Amino acid sequence: MPQNDTATTLNIALQNQTSSSNVNAYITGQAIDNNNALFLLQSDGKTAYYPTSPSGTMAALGADCAIPLGAPGNTVTVTIPHLAGARLWFVRDDTLTFYLNPGPALVEPSSSNTADANYNKYWDFCEFTYNSSQLYVNISYVDFVSLPISLTLTNTSNQTQHVSGMASNGLDTICSGLNDQQSKDNAGWNQLIVQNNGANLRANSPNTGISINNSLFSGYYQPYVDQVWSQYTNSTLTINTQIDSGNVTGQVSNDTFNFGNGAATYTKPSAADIFSCSSGPFAATGNQEKDDITARLTAAFNRSTLLTNSNTPEGEDASKYYQNAITNHYARIVHAANLDGRGYTFPYDDVAPSNGADQSGSIHDPNPQLLTVAVGGGNASTSAGTKNPSTAAPQTGKKTSGGSSNDNKNGKSGGSSSKQNVFMGLIKRLPCF
Repeated sequence: MPQNDTATTLNIALQNQTSSSNVNAYITGQAIDNNNALFLLQSDGKTAYYPTSPSGTMAALGADCAIPLGAPGNTVTVTIPHLAGARLWFVRDDTLTFYLNPGPALVEPSSSNTADANYNKYWDFCEFTYNSSQLYVNISYVDFVSLPISLTLTNTSNQTQHVSGMASNGLDTICSGLNDQQSKDNAGWNQLIVQNNGANLRANSPNTGISINNSLFSGYYQPYVDQVWSQYTNSTLTINTQIDSGNVTGQVSNDTFNFGNGAATYTKPSAADIFSCSSGPFAATGNQEKDDITARLTAAFNRSTLLTNSNTPEGEDASKYYQNAITNHYARIVHAANLDGRGYTFPYDDVAPSNGADQSGSIHDPNPQLLTVAVGGGNASTSAGTKNPSTAAPQTGKKTSGGSSNDNKNGKSGGSSSKQNVFMGLIKRLPCF
């Protein structure tokens, strides 16, 4: 099949669905057709800004890159070139502060560094890559939840895909759920809530919460892990890698979970290892088979399905996720707060049975015409036209899982967050069109 070539530019309609007339958007990424240069879109929504490398750290941007969205209900259409690792940022009732480090490297807002200029602002982002093959975009809660964001992608055949996001009160719903769970198990879920002047500002993921307080959730998963190790000492777990390796089986021996005749081995993980999906025994190795086993094993740990299903992910039923008392309750609560139940809540939330329902809140198309991104949750809906079956969520793990790494929490390296690393890993394993 000949390679599809998308247009060199794409229009994005930015909708203000908040109740505020002071909402600004920002677009950042790497310009694929300009040697992957650091890219920001200027405030007119059309002009590219390619920063030069500053002589020192934490230099101010040399252009105004805040795109005002106007009054509630207003739509501003912007134009972007091909971009990789891109983010579309929104901030309500303020502007965001970005800096430049030598490279140039962009210093992005941090949700976990209390000294960051943006820490007490109400902001969020979605992620996308637009290249010559396709547009891929997702909402993500891997690091935190704040502003509701929805996605609607229309292709050149006028077929539409939609990710609903949350209603306008989504964050309050999530924070209420975290407080309720805290009252049940006293595990620390309420410590994920960040407030400013008594109002909910964001809800951090457990992984982000642990990066702020490394004692948070210490020992939380231990009873569940012990049960899993006990069960699979006498029985076998089958993991479908959804790559050429196919099914691999694992069993516990000498306190180590062994898979596929040495393809992967795991000691008992901590809660931090499970929530991050990338530390301790789950650290990325660069070996495709093991990393794909890790993706599916960590997904099953976060969803707490290992005691009830010995065939993952092919035997999984999304309605059975998060049913154990020990589970990723942040993920459970966030999924429930999204109108269609979709959105990344941990790094491998895209793991699903072949042809299974998408959990991750991602959409993609080789022939995009217009991407509409709405912020604020006003008029949020589960429907935005007819879905295109040919562009349903890709099967997970057909290529290598990219894995994730922890954010540089001081925001001074220009490094990427766990959201971004997961997103780029997904791009690498999307099918070619």
